[in-house]
Amino acid sequence: MKEPLEIGARAIMDSIADGVFTVDHQWRITSFNRAAEKITGIKKDEAVGRSCWEVFRASICEGNCALSQTMKSTQPIINKSIYIINSEGDRIPISISTAILHDQAGNVTGGVETFRDLSVEQQLRKELQAKHSFFDIISKNSEMQRLFSILELISESATTVLIEGESGTGKELFAKAIHSLSPRKNRPLVTVNSGALPDTLLESELFGYKAGAFTDAKKDKPGRIAMAKGGSLFLDEIGDISPMLQVRLLRVLQEKTFEPLGGTESEKADVRIIAATNKNLEKMVKENLFREDLYYRLNVMKLELPPLRRRREDIPVLAEHFIKKFCRLEGKEPVDITANTMAILMTHDYPGNVRELENIIEYAFVISKGGIIEPQHLPDNLKKARGLSREAESQKGSSNVASLKEIEKNYIIEELKQNNWSRKATAKKMGIHTTTLWRKIKRLNIEIP
Repeated sequence: MKEPLEIGARAIMDSIADGVFTVDHQWRITSFNRAAEKITGIKKDEAVGRSCWEVFRASICEGNCALSQTMKSTQPIINKSIYIINSEGDRIPISISTAILHDQAGNVTGGVETFRDLSVEQQLRKELQAKHSFFDIISKNSEMQRLFSILELISESATTVLIEGESGTGKELFAKAIHSLSPRKNRPLVTVNSGALPDTLLESELFGYKAGAFTDAKKDKPGRIAMAKGGSLFLDEIGDISPMLQVRLLRVLQEKTFEPLGGTESEKADVRIIAATNKNLEKMVKENLFREDLYYRLNVMKLELPPLRRRREDIPVLAEHFIKKFCRLEGKEPVDITANTMAILMTHDYPGNVRELENIIEYAFVISKGGIIEPQHLPDNLKKARGLSREAESQKGSSNVASLKEIEKNYIIEELKQNNWSRKATAKKMGIHTTTLWRKIKRLNIEIP
């Protein structure tokens, strides 16, 4: 007959929503609660007495067992994300926590592990990410969402598009999205980096040449315009082309024709032009650095991409995306990022924008060990900008909350400023209710003029 204490312990275990199991020193399962049965699809009677790796077939069983690490170090592991294989052969994402199991005399008798099914959470995360992504462009910023909403309309036409934005804001991704959504999607998207080539080479690259056009021209060579026939031509850094090439490009846009170097007959330019620049072309026109007629030909439909410092709400989303990307490429387990590290990332101004953030995450991913990205893993220039020395890093400890509050306060103040201190407009842009914003303003002691 079972003791009342044992019956009570069993009832408590079965009432817990998380899966719980215990093992002895030989890694044989000694207990298995009802939630564990539900998550794994394996009955208690089938699990008890078997080795834990036979039951769970987890992604860490072969060489990185969390329970084994805890048994050796006596240190618990909290909320580690892994995968197990259930009785149906399905891959189930779970979060595990481990601890040492002692008897009443304090002797170690084995280990205990709790695990939570993350399937629903992961599905919700995927659905949320889907709402915040568009053809590999990830953002929950209201201005970026507005651009997403009009991108399909722009893509359906043959209209010339001008994309303006700082380096690293994702201009090429937008160009690819426009082409992929257009009727020309089954034809090539040809890219030309106008700022990377000298005039003479850029001219031959764009328009091609006929045999004999110059000394080394042994045979005809088609240019990028001809190669993009029926598709799209993406002219990156259009603000860097010379006045001479501006004239030739103007003819392509006006007459839809061009002449290869050394050619005597015009050819049809059956391409859709998508141009991009990190310069202010309107200002360049006023300074006589860019042709006004070409500018207005390019500026039929203009998209202005905001820099990352004006869409800080995207930093955590993008950081998580890049971490998953590098984990997938390296075949590593999921890597976490601490709140203090995120606080540093949130306050950086990112002159290199999204590209710079990706480089920072890649650096930290390589440097970090143990599956957690901490402040000391960030590039030195980022830490220096924040006034963080290696000694200070090791002493920071409990400053996470203060740092995050400071980040949140500065972010809300910046959003309020951009919306002329209108709480209603700011709440709408942030995607929260006005009363929620008001509570944050009061809690953070933000003064509204």
